[in-house]
Amino acid sequence: MPRHPDPDLEHRILGAASRLWARGGEKALTMRAVAKAAGTTTPTVYERYRDRDDLLRSLRLETRRELFAAISRTRTLRQAFERHLEFALEHSHAYEVLFDAVGKSPSLHEPWPSFNLIRERLAKRLGGTPRQHTRLMLAVWSLMHGTAMLIIRGQFEGVLRAQTIHACLDAFDGILDAAARSKGRNSGPAWPSNLILGEGKQSRVGNDDGRSEKGKSKANKLHR
Repeated sequence: MPRHPDPDLEHRILGAASRLWARGGEKALTMRAVAKAAGTTTPTVYERYRDRDDLLRSLRLETRRELFAAISRTRTLRQAFERHLEFALEHSHAYEVLFDAVGKSPSLHEPWPSFNLIRERLAKRLGGTPRQHTRLMLAVWSLMHGTAMLIIRGQFEGVLRAQTIHACLDAFDGILDAAARSKGRNSGPAWPSNLILGEGKQSRVGNDDGRSEKGKSKANKLHR
């Protein structure tokens, strides 16, 4: 009898890859190990993915699509924030892979749809263009991701987990209230024009923002 294609195979392969990476990083993520964990053969994995980098890229893109689908069904900023946390905790292994070296190529130059969706909602609520709120979005993103990783890596459960989530949501509300009151005023240097996030191939993290050497030195001390 002819073999029928397995519709769940790619999902199993990507799921196995995310679990292996989360447990042991790059050393644990071999094509052979992925095949074994997914219940298939190594040649079958190679038929779908050229190498480990191709596998990780596919996993990142699928996770981003799923996260965006979850967030896009919400109506408010707070709901989007809460759903981001829920998704991270429900798909912890894939979520960890998604944010590994997120500020480096190739991840930096891939689309960040959820980042852009929440940034657009910030602009709609506070006024201005989405790009004008990139720094605020970075604060929101840091809060969401930091909370998610604290719960995941810290193995928070029960009351501690619930309290951490609600503390994070309260902090989010506080950030939005403060942003509305500050009317765009920020501490430190202005956002560099060549620091672009979330916009696929246009994204870049150039460091030459026109500051003097003295100003750069002072900023570097703060970030050590």
